[in-house]
Amino acid sequence: MYLLLIWAINAAALFALPFLMTSIRVDSAGAAIIGALVLGLVNTLIRPVLVLLTLPVTLLTLGLFILVINALMFWAAAQLVDGFHVAGFWSAMGGAILYSIISWILSALLLQAK
Repeated sequence: MYLLLIWAINAAALFALPFLMTSIRVDSAGAAIIGALVLGLVNTLIRPVLVLLTLPVTLLTLGLFILVINALMFWAAAQLVDGFHVAGFWSAMGGAILYSIISWILSALLLQAK
């Protein structure tokens, strides 16, 4: 049940992004739900490998390269899901940051009782 709540929070955060950024478009609630699932899978399966492979660059940039990796994962998820569109890399960068902030706020508000 907890996993479904987290998935719903992430889908809501993804669905809210087009209202904050015009360069990101989510066509329907179904696209947001599938997008949240794909984004979670991409972050679970591919992101750790990329973080490991880019560890020297990440250390040189004092961890800021993680933002680039997050943007690439966000952009990759948008490429995989029909109905979820990101205009380019910088839109993916801003979208990934806003997505993290929105899902963090929603999680803090909705999961306080735990």
